[in-house]
Amino acid sequence: MNNHEAPIIVGLDIGTTKIVAIAGRKNEQGKLEILGFGKAPSNGVKHGQVLNIDFTVRAINQALKNCYESNPDLEIKEVYVGIAGHHIKSLQTRGDIVRQESELEIQAHEVDLLIENQRKTFIPAGDQIIDVIPQDFHVDNINAIKDPVGYNGVKVGANFHIITGDKNAIRNINRAVTRCELSIKDLVLQPLASAGSVMSDVDFEAGVVVLDIGGGTSDIAVFHDGILKHTAVIPFGGENITNDIQVGLGVLRSYAEALKVQYGSAWASDANANAYVTVPGIRGLPPKEISVKTLSQIIQARMDEILDFVVYHLKQVGLDNKTLNGGVILTGGGAQLKHLIQLTEYATGLNARIGLPTEHLAPNHIEELKKPMYSTCLGLILKGYNDYEKQYKDFTEQYKPIQVPKKLKKENPVDEIKANPEPLVKQPSGEDRKNKLNFWDKVQRSIIDIFKEEDDKMM
Repeated sequence: MNNHEAPIIVGLDIGTTKIVAIAGRKNEQGKLEILGFGKAPSNGVKHGQVLNIDFTVRAINQALKNCYESNPDLEIKEVYVGIAGHHIKSLQTRGDIVRQESELEIQAHEVDLLIENQRKTFIPAGDQIIDVIPQDFHVDNINAIKDPVGYNGVKVGANFHIITGDKNAIRNINRAVTRCELSIKDLVLQPLASAGSVMSDVDFEAGVVVLDIGGGTSDIAVFHDGILKHTAVIPFGGENITNDIQVGLGVLRSYAEALKVQYGSAWASDANANAYVTVPGIRGLPPKEISVKTLSQIIQARMDEILDFVVYHLKQVGLDNKTLNGGVILTGGGAQLKHLIQLTEYATGLNARIGLPTEHLAPNHIEELKKPMYSTCLGLILKGYNDYEKQYKDFTEQYKPIQVPKKLKKENPVDEIKANPEPLVKQPSGEDRKNKLNFWDKVQRSIIDIFKEEDDKMM
């Protein structure tokens, strides 16, 4: 990609505990350079759903203000926004079309029509389709086709994964963002955005579970054999752990959060039974001694519940530790809990690791941007670049001479030392890379533009 033609794309992650705005552009090597970064505490969002629009607007404006302070040259008008929450549902469908010109090879516009037809799928009243994701195609009697373009046949069809959300919840996001004088370029399911920033092609083919542990919810996306198999929202996250600590230990919420971050562990067996932490008493009451062992037991109990949901969803789609060779990728702010990898491996029987967005990030950025809590926001930018490269959407604002600000760079950047061992697998040529489908091509050939409905025109 020519850096002098690429647009600046902004991701906006509206979460339960924080709102993050990140502006980025791909460089000549295809890596993301972060041009602006801002975040703010989130007050109007509960369990991933915007409830208080006024509070959410203030938080978004504060995150944008901080983003502008990091780089005053920025001008933000359009954003890619993540969506999650209890209201998110998914269903499997199958669709077919009989071709009008069956003597010719299948064309891309026929595939687009097939996907477009899924918008007519019956869904419960009050819900709205967010994403239509083709999983695999079939042409006549030939099954399990990744891309049917170029095949020949009378009938072409596909299995689809359709993601829906509550209309009111979607409308609240739209209202909050538009009141900040921004337009939504697209709405993206958060676990898919997170997966796009932490997964490699190897993960995609091997089969993995991406578990994004957010503040209000934990989201999962399951991939197997190069196909998105399942998505789900688990109604528990980091906020629930904090609440459990607050109630279980009888401390203030701010102390509960600090205890979780500084002394908490998801694996109670390794906690020191003789270690105690002293927290100040409330309004003149004496200080309280908190057992580190008890703290870890509270955290593990809630994490066990979240991981039980993961195992349940894997059984629902018939996948287990024998088919998902890539294991579990843990990301989101909750992934920073100590010893979470050990607990995840014990509970699921799968290998686990922390998913960081470093693979897609240009080197020499500050360490803060490499934390798993920013995986969703960086994934939103990558989704925007896929739309730009594939011309799925129009981008009128192209290159502006904006550089990465010094405050987002390491003070003493060190060039990465790269070894050059003999490759085990032949590297693809430039033409091969050009023709190779990236993450968003594989997962999502079409994103539904949900903000063109008549009932949103009255805003």
